[in-house]
Amino acid sequence: MRFMVKPSTAVIGAGISGLTSSKMLTDYGIPHTVFESSDRIGGNWAFGNPNGHSSAYRSLHIDTSKHQLSFRDFPMPMEYPDFPHHTQIKKYLDDYAEAFDLLANIEFENGIEHARRLPGGGWELTTQRGEKREFDLLVVANGHHWDPRMPDFPGTFDGVAMHAHDYIDPSTPYDFRDKRIVVVGLGNSAADITVELSSRAMQNDVYLSTRSGAWIVPKYLAGQPADKYFKTNPYIPASWQRKLSQLAQPLMSGRPENLGLPTPNHKFMEAHPTQSVELPLRLGSGDVTPKPNISRLDGRTVHFDDGTRVDDVDFLICATGYNITFPFFDEDFISAPDNRIDLYKRILYPGIDDLMFVGFAQSTPTLFPFVECQARMVGAYAVGRYRPPAVDEMRRVIEEDMHKYTGHMLDRPRHTQQLDYFLYEHDMRTRELPQGARRAAAEGVVSWARVNGAAS
Repeated sequence: MRFMVKPSTAVIGAGISGLTSSKMLTDYGIPHTVFESSDRIGGNWAFGNPNGHSSAYRSLHIDTSKHQLSFRDFPMPMEYPDFPHHTQIKKYLDDYAEAFDLLANIEFENGIEHARRLPGGGWELTTQRGEKREFDLLVVANGHHWDPRMPDFPGTFDGVAMHAHDYIDPSTPYDFRDKRIVVVGLGNSAADITVELSSRAMQNDVYLSTRSGAWIVPKYLAGQPADKYFKTNPYIPASWQRKLSQLAQPLMSGRPENLGLPTPNHKFMEAHPTQSVELPLRLGSGDVTPKPNISRLDGRTVHFDDGTRVDDVDFLICATGYNITFPFFDEDFISAPDNRIDLYKRILYPGIDDLMFVGFAQSTPTLFPFVECQARMVGAYAVGRYRPPAVDEMRRVIEEDMHKYTGHMLDRPRHTQQLDYFLYEHDMRTRELPQGARRAAAEGVVSWARVNGAAS
């Protein structure tokens, strides 16, 4: 399949998904514009991002080691530590953009306010500056860690209730010293914030409340980053590999209930595990008091499912995940209720052939190479070297892939986009992209709905 005219392409967002998409479109010679609402690249990794889309706190180190994190065509610097600080991740993305001359295609402080699909195909985009621009192909890469999801507990709370998204450090946005604090959640952010605020030097009383429990895994194993040993084999049933990991996990880091945490209501690898070196120590040292789920709120008193309560609580910090949100689409056109959006290979929306999504997955163990893998399909599709199957087949495969990647997971909004990077990358490289190339060759030349002229 060859396109008679290369499609004019718009990319929404200049985080890692938008940058890798731009890089691949550049490689294929596709004219494109990246629309970024901020004055800088990096998205979630731009600490203090003025568009409010960064969830990075001052002390944040990435939970994936640099050995799993690097883009294939741009290795992470050897001098970086095993688990880089967020400032180093931002520098890495800046260097990536500079190395491949990506800044030239980005319009900063000009995000997309509204995206309307034209009757004959193609898109009319209304920008932050009030312009209306038309494009043949739209790539959505606006991220999914910026719209905080707050829990809905019965009762009212008279202290300060906030999401972890707004936490910066022990003095920002509030003074968190000498306070009584309940942290809700047991993911990586909850663990990091709990550890930071429970230092005895802070003079806080810190309680950690969790609904489902979680399996805590170490960051190091035998003196090496633990994720260096993690690689799913596509030739062995994934259920067998999960069973083996479930048998080995207690030997690596013990059972959560030994630290006073609730017994997880799922087996290991049936929900996203929590990586933390320090949280077990803080729990074991008595610096953190574990609690079950909150049953109700009453003024500044927090009640828990086990009948206990904590009085005079100053802060309720909810590390309870994020919503997948597309504010530029009309909700009745495309949305993600309960964080589910059915995309073919997590990229293509069945029935809308001029729309692609990049980065909408919770990829284990790594996101950076995952979005790079997705960007390869974006480039190949735009230049006419890939074509998906028919819509009915796409929908069948979506259900098949959902079962493959999330069928064994705990049924929660945070797991709807879970997938195994190694299985996904193997499928894309050995099956999907080659089959898509054969479909493209067999089906011949296809023209885009518009001729790109006014859509620069």
